[in-house]
Amino acid sequence: MMKASPIRCLVTAGPTREYIDPVRFISNPSSGKMGYALAQAAIDRGWTVDLIIGPVALPCPTAASLYEIETAEQLNQTLHDLFPPCDVLIMAAAVSDFKPAKKLPCKEKKLEARRTLELVPTPDSLLEMSLQKGSRILVGFAAETENLEEHGLRKLQEKDLDWIAVNKVGADIGFQSDDNEILLIGSDGTRLLIGPGAKTKVARDLLDALNLETICNTLSK
Repeated sequence: MMKASPIRCLVTAGPTREYIDPVRFISNPSSGKMGYALAQAAIDRGWTVDLIIGPVALPCPTAASLYEIETAEQLNQTLHDLFPPCDVLIMAAAVSDFKPAKKLPCKEKKLEARRTLELVPTPDSLLEMSLQKGSRILVGFAAETENLEEHGLRKLQEKDLDWIAVNKVGADIGFQSDDNEILLIGSDGTRLLIGPGAKTKVARDLLDALNLETICNTLSK
């Protein structure tokens, strides 16, 4: 059963890195700004915040407990450690879906390097958390380039989430930008467009939409 107050919020942010050798890796352009904005917005509400962060160049939000990771495996292990006491998980990290099948122990020289890579899946951490969710609230993120609602709804259903925040990534919004626009879809059929606007405001509006204070107070009775 969730606690009435304070809400314990677990947020993930930023990219992961999947290493080919000690100096090369597979990653993505996530800046971590959206996850940081969500963590700060939760702190401003008086929530207790655990923040799992991939490699980014941002100052940590005040009063958050920070857990730094690099790879999807490290993220998965940290989630398993921190998930049990949380009331809500907001999975804003841009996790690499694949990693090299084998990490080389030394830097591979250009002339000797393989021209193809064998990739294997990384852990599906959000699905693993959903299998043990209980009364916790799970909020996923989906960065898409097309068919936002279709792809977001599929992820919401496949991972048994309560909410999915779908955002289109492009040159002037999403990943590296200070701005974002989110289509928030609820498991109850709710559709809410948040933004476009600064990620700090989008984060506040997203938490407003979740209505967690009311949910937690109801479940604690």
